[in-house]
Amino acid sequence: MSQTNALPREIALFPIRGCILPPGENLPLNVFEPRYLNMVDDAMAGSGHIAMVQPRPGGAPDKPALERIATAGRIVSHTETQDGRYLIVLTGVSRFAIAAELDRKTPYRVARADYAEFEGDLIAPAPAEGHRARLMGLMTGYFSHTGLTADWDALRAAPVNALVDRVAMAAPFSVEDKQALLAAPGGAPRAECLCALMEEALAKTRPAGHA
Repeated sequence: MSQTNALPREIALFPIRGCILPPGENLPLNVFEPRYLNMVDDAMAGSGHIAMVQPRPGGAPDKPALERIATAGRIVSHTETQDGRYLIVLTGVSRFAIAAELDRKTPYRVARADYAEFEGDLIAPAPAEGHRARLMGLMTGYFSHTGLTADWDALRAAPVNALVDRVAMAAPFSVEDKQALLAAPGGAPRAECLCALMEEALAKTRPAGHA
């Protein structure tokens, strides 16, 4: 029996542009829109899962088109503020393909999730240690270029796969590039994708004719 059988086949969608959640990573969220407060309430009363997905161009302003690949996450922390917001932490569990968007009487969107492509998400990928030196070298230049700050000692000590995922989440890449990172398998393929994107960004900063 597939381990993904325990994951919800119908799942609420939380669309945020420029936000991805690789499996195994944690994402803090400040939830304040009434429809998404309702979504969190329903999730907490059920399986505790919601899905992060990026909007893409197209569709109506209040119902944009969505990327095909999303991530099912489990709410692992939930706090209500005095002004009625929810501060939650979502842990990525597995990516899935949006098989269909469902017509439900909820203020938020709901999809049918197909996990077939991502059975491996429930198994930790092999560490991409062969990419660590290249990754750290590129991060030095890329972080300087983009103004990102970092605890370099913590980054050097982090497991390389977690390092890749956290940089993928934090870096100011385009929606398309973020989606490419999410779609790439964890471990070495995602590390290679991240390195290529940073190399491309840094190449654009060099004067013409300089390698």
